[in-house]
Amino acid sequence: MESETDEMRECLIGCLRPRLKELIVVDRVLDLIDFIENEQKERIRQKARNDGDISAADYLINAVVQKPHTPGWFTAFVDALNNGGCNFAADYMQLNLPTPEAEAENENCVRLIHLLIPSLADMATETVCAHCFSERLLTEDERDRITAEIVNRGRRSGARELLRRIIKCPPGWYSTFLQVLKDTEHHVLYNELTGNEGSDKKPSLKDKPIATRESPTSAESCDGTESMEITVNEQPMDQSTGHTEQTFCDSEPLLSFADGSALEVARSPEKEITLRDYQMEVAGPALEGKNIIVCLPTGSGKTRVAVYITKEHLDRRKAEGKPRKVIVLVNKVPLVEQHYSAEFLPFLKNKYKVERVSGDSQLKISFTEIVKKNDIIICTAQILENYLERANSGEDEGVNLSDLTLIIIDECHHTQKGGVYNHIMMRYLKQKHKNKRLVKEQKEPVPLPQILGLTASPGVGGATKMEKAEEHILRICANLDASRIMTRRQEEFKKEQRKIVVSVEDRREDPFGDVIKKIMTAIHNHAELTPTCDLGSQNYEQWVVQKERQAAKDENQKVRVCAEHLRQYSESLNLCNTIRMQDAFSFLNKYYEEEMKKKTAPEEEHKIQITDTERFLFNLFKDNKKELETLAKNPEYENDSLSKLRTKILHEFSSRDEARGIVFIKTRRSAIALNQWIQENSKFADIGVKSAYVIGGGDQSVVKPMTSAEQKDVLKKFGNGQVNLLIATTVAEEGLDIPACNFVIRYGLVTNEIAMIQAQGRGRAEDSSYTLVEVKNSGVAEKECVNEYRKNMMNKAIQKIKSLNQAAYEKRITEFQIQAIMEEKVRMTKKKQKDIKNESPSNVKFSCRSCSEPICTGDDIQIIENMHRVNVTPQFRKLYIQRENTTLQERLLDYETNGFIACKNCGQRWGSMMMYKGIECPCLDVKNFVVNLNGKKISKCTKWNEVPIKFSAFDYAEHAINMTMSDNSDDDETM
Repeated sequence: MESETDEMRECLIGCLRPRLKELIVVDRVLDLIDFIENEQKERIRQKARNDGDISAADYLINAVVQKPHTPGWFTAFVDALNNGGCNFAADYMQLNLPTPEAEAENENCVRLIHLLIPSLADMATETVCAHCFSERLLTEDERDRITAEIVNRGRRSGARELLRRIIKCPPGWYSTFLQVLKDTEHHVLYNELTGNEGSDKKPSLKDKPIATRESPTSAESCDGTESMEITVNEQPMDQSTGHTEQTFCDSEPLLSFADGSALEVARSPEKEITLRDYQMEVAGPALEGKNIIVCLPTGSGKTRVAVYITKEHLDRRKAEGKPRKVIVLVNKVPLVEQHYSAEFLPFLKNKYKVERVSGDSQLKISFTEIVKKNDIIICTAQILENYLERANSGEDEGVNLSDLTLIIIDECHHTQKGGVYNHIMMRYLKQKHKNKRLVKEQKEPVPLPQILGLTASPGVGGATKMEKAEEHILRICANLDASRIMTRRQEEFKKEQRKIVVSVEDRREDPFGDVIKKIMTAIHNHAELTPTCDLGSQNYEQWVVQKERQAAKDENQKVRVCAEHLRQYSESLNLCNTIRMQDAFSFLNKYYEEEMKKKTAPEEEHKIQITDTERFLFNLFKDNKKELETLAKNPEYENDSLSKLRTKILHEFSSRDEARGIVFIKTRRSAIALNQWIQENSKFADIGVKSAYVIGGGDQSVVKPMTSAEQKDVLKKFGNGQVNLLIATTVAEEGLDIPACNFVIRYGLVTNEIAMIQAQGRGRAEDSSYTLVEVKNSGVAEKECVNEYRKNMMNKAIQKIKSLNQAAYEKRITEFQIQAIMEEKVRMTKKKQKDIKNESPSNVKFSCRSCSEPICTGDDIQIIENMHRVNVTPQFRKLYIQRENTTLQERLLDYETNGFIACKNCGQRWGSMMMYKGIECPCLDVKNFVVNLNGKKISKCTKWNEVPIKFSAFDYAEHAINMTMSDNSDDDETM
């Protein structure tokens, strides 16, 4: 069924079509719209070549509004207009309209240009084009097209192309173009356009009458291309509450034309929110204004319940004439758009203003203003916490809890262990207990918002006994100040999924793994290390990490570098047991290629030191490389886990009419490799498997993260069927709306009972299955049994808590809240003590983690924007080499990273080369150094805030002056 939003937007585009046809430059925009098929794009291009832009724009608009719509089509079209330089058209689409006066004047400017084209075509087009480009009237692509037109068809044709382009710019282009004519000494044309012969008076069309056509009739206004103005009639603001009662989103606006006629934009009636009986039951206490936790399985409609509670909350407070402000908190950026587009906006847009904010948003106004101007705000929790802290520190641009009337916390089981949800709720709990004191003192308490928590599973927090499981859940209830935890009655739960555990057999032969283990044993002997656990196991990985840290601290470079290489071999064993041997070999081969590059200086005259241990390790891999490569190509030795996974996927796709599933896997590298294996295997393609991977967006891993846009794109394709098999890390377990999935496979991945419940919940379709495939050394079957036990214990603990009488429940909740407040006070006291960085910078010394060479002291390090630690001393400049790194070349505010720096002695990477306001600043990453504080070595610093030193701020002006003086002295020496 077509949504009301799409109908409204189609109507809007229909009304704006005459204006859009004039303003859209097709060749700028077409390639930026991904939902139009390539064949259709080619027809539009052909139309542009044959009949011009206006006709082609008409074809383009037809393609945009063509049904069925893909999700986000309207936003994608507006983005394409903005990114294609058609900002004026984009402004119309978003109803950021010029004033009628400005629009009328702009229309006159366009007509005047059309009238004077015969004269203007005689301009020195090359010169004018260059000036128009420098004044941003033309894009680089347009400048190139005009230049090509001049070369191919002559200057006059190029002039017409130039004029055709600039008249589509936003208002203000005319005066800029006049200035260009003046600057390029086109005085005759300048005077002809302005009528100000011999005068330098700033031109305005009001100074001179311009020939205009008669105003068209209202019918002509809709279909023609002349004199169309748009205004939006809005209802006035409700002065008592400060809320706009109706806006473009919730009123019946009129699109008004220049002759005074108007077209009313049709509105669909508001979408009705219908709850099932169990949903209405769990919502009950919240509808009475109480704080609750709604605990429903994934796919049972928790968010829909939250939307209903939000609507009732706003309606009630509006009727009572009370302030109303709802904020929906999520813990992942993709969830912001998901909750906005799929839930809150469709149901509430006609009555209330809904907005979303996340780290990906391009905010034009502050978060404080967004909160003031909207009724419902969906945002990541950290944004709210940041603005609560601003208000707490006395800054004007802050938000107070008292500004809000309802806070909805998604995935509220995270409200514990010092997470951002807990920081927000701790502010709430402190104020709640202060309010009790204020009431006793007969003072006005500070108003606090209602709290609604949403979760599929609160978990048991690692508890092994029922008592501890109860305590864990009660603490979450206390942290959220929940009066009750609401669940669906046990008898109402839907039928359990088919659950299958696929056991695997050890390889009868594993020659590839044997060679890897032989290499690892040789490294153990060389470094005199004696492991106490199985090679490639999780315990072995932890053992190797500890050895590397201790060796760095002890300046034992032999053990440190051996431990680093052992980690790579351990990872290759895991890849070999999980994916293909060739993936494990490719990983190792790439690692050694990168290590060899580190030992190659950019300048041939400088040699980087290679130690005897490094030479031993390089030769060890080189000696075994050929054998590993040969074995990796032999399918006879592939692991049984991959074979069982292949069988399971083929079975699911061959036994279902329309299969759609997810395979959860442990690491990003494995997800990418598994997806590649599926795409390269013709058996999967033959039965219609179309796979893609989705991985996390954080940068903790050495594997390149996925951007939020890339994640959304993959999930969109999975939702519409372009992709039917998703290979995912744990990023897809929690929260993300992945519909109609009828099988879930966890491939060698088991974490805790919460993740298990959420992964099972991904299989929302009827007759869905949940399969666990074992992988060697993963222990997943045993862990899954433990999680089943914990899941059952959690359900029993919840029922036991629900059976408590209210007085007993509230007594325990109050005790846990007071305990949490006291623990928070102790934590804050310790944090303040830790934050008092009394240590002198001269007391801390840094040495290279790899070769242990002394590098600098804290006195040499300065801090930029309270974030980036840089060393710009001349002495430090002599100690590093600089390498290019294309993956770092992204624009970041006033600085950009365009390479990395490495130890001149050993090649160990130290950090990045940052360009800050035109100055190169070597930016250090503390994890690449051993820190020596007052004679005590610290080898496991991973963040700068773990170093108890307050570094001096970077003085840009002083450094710039010093650099200038240094450059001048160098020039004097060369003269």
